Amino acid sequence: MELCKKILKEDYEFVLATHIDREHIHNHIIFNNVNYKTGKCYQSNKKSYHKIRYQSDELCKENKLSVIDEYYEAYKRKYKTAGKSWYEYDINKKGNSWKSKLQFDIDRMINKSKSWEEFLENMKSLDYEVKFGKHIAFRHKDKQRFTRAKTIGEDYTEDKIKERIDLAIKNKANPIKKRVGNVIDISTNEKAQSSKGYEVWARKHNIKTMADSIIKLREQGINSITQLDDLIKKSADDRQDLLNKIKKIETEMKSLSQDMENINTINKYREIYKYHKKNPEDKQFADEYYSELSVYKIAAKEILESYKKLPNTKEILTNLDELQEKKNTLMQEYSLNKEQFSDLVQYRKNYENYYGKEVER
Repeated sequence: MELCKKILKEDYEFVLATHIDREHIHNHIIFNNVNYKTGKCYQSNKKSYHKIRYQSDELCKENKLSVIDEYYEAYKRKYKTAGKSWYEYDINKKGNSWKSKLQFDIDRMINKSKSWEEFLENMKSLDYEVKFGKHIAFRHKDKQRFTRAKTIGEDYTEDKIKERIDLAIKNKANPIKKRVGNVIDISTNEKAQSSKGYEVWARKHNIKTMADSIIKLREQGINSITQLDDLIKKSADDRQDLLNKIKKIETEMKSLSQDMENINTINKYREIYKYHKKNPEDKQFADEYYSELSVYKIAAKEILESYKKLPNTKEILTNLDELQEKKNTLMQEYSLNKEQFSDLVQYRKNYENYYGKEVER
């Protein structure tokens, strides 16, 4: 009510409703867009938003309530459960969540579509209604409300979906390279032993596979089995090095995530702790807020072990984003290395099976 008076004064009619049937009690404010004194419309923009946010934060501070930290909220969306409630996160792992279904359908239609327009038509064919605005939203015929696509992940904004459609088209135009074939060990293959026709086919297959293997090795500058063994060793060493770097980044991110949680705890219970410090004789207050004071002290102790002063959440989030970017790059390198290593090992097996056994016969 105090916030409404500060922002709307007595110029706009409003309705204030309190949601008490949720895990977190919260308010909804609906107000008339027209000033009933002047007849002018309320100017809703970034400036007015920040004004409301500022007044709300000040009222929270006055009443010893925690203030929402936008950087901590961004952190939760990105690095905790992607902004989902625990229930939704849990059922999402089982594939039963409504948002999980929407995500699945969008992914399918991205791969199936050749254009943005075709994607929209494909979504409609799955009984989705599409709403455009600042953020694209979808509503299935079985649902009452629209769901903003961005709430299911950063890859589901309108721009990202369009980008992914273009990427899917390019990937189809440039199919994944054919993997290395296997040389069949005819001496131990039961089918080759029992079927002369299959044995003849297997010998032809082995000659072609080995020829392909040699050509691909030559393309990489490998002209001997020694060079191949050296490259396999180097690839294995590189893969382990990448894995170590990824693990190191994950450890750093885990530490920063704990720092972020501790900072949030400190900010959340700071006013309670301040009152307790000023009024140590107030035993009733200390008993009532025992758990809050305990977690505050633990969080403060852990932060002071790593920092000289309390870091801000913006810096922590920036560091996390930078580390995540590095991790993504390393993961791509690791994936390519893993594929290369697998191919090299297969070339080595083909050499052993063909030259070690096939040629002897």
